[in-house]
Amino acid sequence: MRVLLTGADGALGVVVDHAFRADGAAVAALAGAAAQDRPDDGVFAAGDLANEANAQVVVDRAAAHLGGFDAVVHLVGGFRWTTIGEASLSDWTGLFAGNVGTAVATLKAALPHLADGGAIVLVGANSAQPAGLGFGPYGAAKAGVARLTEALAAELRPRRIRVNAVLPSIIDTPQNRLDMPDADPAQWTHPAAIADVILFLTRPAARAITGALVPVTNAVER
Repeated sequence: MRVLLTGADGALGVVVDHAFRADGAAVAALAGAAAQDRPDDGVFAAGDLANEANAQVVVDRAAAHLGGFDAVVHLVGGFRWTTIGEASLSDWTGLFAGNVGTAVATLKAALPHLADGGAIVLVGANSAQPAGLGFGPYGAAKAGVARLTEALAAELRPRRIRVNAVLPSIIDTPQNRLDMPDADPAQWTHPAAIADVILFLTRPAARAITGALVPVTNAVER
């Protein structure tokens, strides 16, 4: 399997990247703006994936490296806790660009390289439905990812390309532990559990699933 993976240097991305490679996949891992291209390792500097021109260049480079894609896994996103009364319009547009804009630009660039019968997996958020206190802008952005997933699944059905999204709860990452020191991380979801679901959604065993928003919210053994 040939996989395009964005957000590969994030806390979840590192685990997903390792899981795909351990499963025998060839991965083109798009890392953050500070990364440098390492084609021998399948790593490419992503730059700003909300910029259509940049996304096109980076995705084309990754496609040339792999000879096309069988799956696209888009993990790039952004989060900010803010009340609606405190949030500026730029907070809303920034979260939209980071979550929806990066997905649209990346997928638009990737679709010509994605094999018929392939798979796309996006990342929404369980906290977006419903959105609680402080989750208005973020919840709206992740709701956009959900609607994108559903609409694209219908659009790509003739090509037998399945499009699904995972909806994690709070992910057990070092940053979240720092940000929420009084919370109990044993109640959170480990990145490895989310990676398992993402891998499943790209495999033939998930051939009957498309347009689904899959909650990944259970606290599990590490």
